[in-house]
Amino acid sequence: MLGVIADDVTGATDVAVSLRRNGLRTLLYFGTPPPETEPPAAEAVVVALRSRMIPAAAAVTDSLRALGWLRGHRVRQVYFKYCSTFDSTAEGNIGPVLAALATALDARTVVTTPSSPQHGRTQYRGHLFVGDELLADSPMRDHPLTPMRDSNLVRLLQAQVPEPVGLLGHDTVRAGGAALRRAIRQATAHYLLADATTEEDLRVLGRVLAEDPLVAGAAGLAGGLAAPLGRGHPPEDEFDLGGPAAVLSGSCSARTLEQVGELLRLGRPAHRLDPIAQPDPETLAAQALDWFDTTTGHGPLIYSTMSPAELRHTQDALGVEGSARILERATGLIAVGLARRGIRRLITAGGETSGAVVAALGVRGGAIGPEAAPGVPWIRPVDPAHPLLLLKSGNFGAPDLLATASTPHRTDPPCPLAP
Repeated sequence: MLGVIADDVTGATDVAVSLRRNGLRTLLYFGTPPPETEPPAAEAVVVALRSRMIPAAAAVTDSLRALGWLRGHRVRQVYFKYCSTFDSTAEGNIGPVLAALATALDARTVVTTPSSPQHGRTQYRGHLFVGDELLADSPMRDHPLTPMRDSNLVRLLQAQVPEPVGLLGHDTVRAGGAALRRAIRQATAHYLLADATTEEDLRVLGRVLAEDPLVAGAAGLAGGLAAPLGRGHPPEDEFDLGGPAAVLSGSCSARTLEQVGELLRLGRPAHRLDPIAQPDPETLAAQALDWFDTTTGHGPLIYSTMSPAELRHTQDALGVEGSARILERATGLIAVGLARRGIRRLITAGGETSGAVVAALGVRGGAIGPEAAPGVPWIRPVDPAHPLLLLKSGNFGAPDLLATASTPHRTDPPCPLAP
């Protein structure tokens, strides 16, 4: 069984769907399960942590705990999944977690790449591209928590680990399996960032790395590892995607702003969370649920998504951690209230928002189902009392994703629903 440790919730869903797409029956757990938890029949298990933005020492502790559980459940290979835009500060957390896992697994050389061509992320000559732009020229340059102002991945990772970092260049990857194996075997660097611009590059890497104890990267390389193990097509399963839907959006990424804008353009019922006007999260949540109880229409939106200028104003007023704490607490309470009111499909936008929703609902894990967009699968929780979840990373999906995912089915009742 392939075991994956993901550093946030939406990243975990992204990698889980990549494994499923390549034919592996995949389970996703939110947080490290208790030691006695025995996963049902599966070929891949993903543990979703919330370690991307926490202090590096805590991220290492959480990741090693997840590793311990995976190693106790027949996992033959471990994959550390981080964001395809290499989201991290100069101190980590990618490097410190990778180093801790490598030490625990006695991995002499660790190959990694954030390349994920289906999402427009590619690595060439050691530099990360987002679409046609270098990372440092993309909207990630002004990310509020992890501004990415260097596109050189070797330099970025080297700042986070004490061991040497090297590069597997595009010519080496394109030379094929034998040449690639030889280059890895002869490398003196402890970590090797692999160029990859196509899915075929990732499949070549996946075949070469099939026996390595530890591999790391975005969902793209995980799919390359899964390709020779799977059936070539997703497993057959039944997912009922009916039932009333609601959208909770907290991401402030450029793509989520477009998606929220599309919902507003369509005239969907919408309620904006304003933590400056109401900094008490319990009251903020109660106001949103009171609004929900009186609104009419399908697929209502409750959101704190805001423009970069609005975000700076909010963070100046409440602090970065303070504003995040208020909104995450309120969003979790709202998710619980929506589930109690009969919402059966809950769509969330943003990694921290998704993590807050999952934690508040007490969702332990679930089966990975069909994709609403590349890398954005529906999740059927193990507890049937919980709603179906669609946990969208901030930058993922077409502009109409939130609208199409929350489109009512013919038999869905409109809001309000009886609490």
